[in-house]
Amino acid sequence: MSSGEEDVVFRALADPTRRLLLDRLFEREGRNLHELEAEVPGMTRFGVMKHLRSLEAAGLVVSRKVGREKLHYLNAVPIQLIRDRWVSRYSLPRAMALSGLKSDLEGGTAVMAAKPEQVYQVYIKSAAEQVWDAITKPEFTSQYFYGARVETTGETGATIRYHSPDGTQLWGDDVVIEADRPRRLVMGWRSLYDPELAAEERSRVTWEIEEQTGGVCRLTVIHDQLEGAPKTAASVSGGWMFIISGLKTVLETGEPLRLGPPIRS
Repeated sequence: MSSGEEDVVFRALADPTRRLLLDRLFEREGRNLHELEAEVPGMTRFGVMKHLRSLEAAGLVVSRKVGREKLHYLNAVPIQLIRDRWVSRYSLPRAMALSGLKSDLEGGTAVMAAKPEQVYQVYIKSAAEQVWDAITKPEFTSQYFYGARVETTGETGATIRYHSPDGTQLWGDDVVIEADRPRRLVMGWRSLYDPELAAEERSRVTWEIEEQTGGVCRLTVIHDQLEGAPKTAASVSGGWMFIISGLKTVLETGEPLRLGPPIRS
């Protein structure tokens, strides 16, 4: 993320109304304009729309058309990218410990509710084919997907498996539901690295790659059909931010973003 992009994020976060809208989307995502308008008493519909446009411009909110409605989702990836710049993997445990202590002393910890649909988006300075390869080839996933090595041809109906770094465990085993190289990959998802998550119903992950001007691609990841997998929803809600920011780092710098083991609920 460039300094100019960071400036846009910081400016968006500086406004208290925008922070309020992000708080409400944190509590429950997939809200339409009418629902968000009700959260800001005294502000016109146009005013709320203006704030949402600023949040979208900063990448902090992603909007998707679902049926006849336009729904808004919190996208924390830009904040994750900023954190990756200033919080090293060595200081992160200390920062998290102090943050948890502060929350406990002030009356409890904040827990992000599991969502039936999660949407994440990031812009990557890379060609669409390179983004596709980063999703479907083990030499890439091993650098950003918690060390997992993917095994798939990326074709519709093919299996897609994720192996642990040492190859002794199968972390994921499902199928490619739909493939349109290098634009769209839809796959089943079941987390096998945790018995409780493995016992839940299968969910779905969609990768959408859209080429933009200037040699940039917009990558959108949608994890849905989570109604029968609430523990999985809670587990992956933080994990996807690490994965997507790590993918961006690998493609733009050639260097891996070192992360910990898969997040468990």
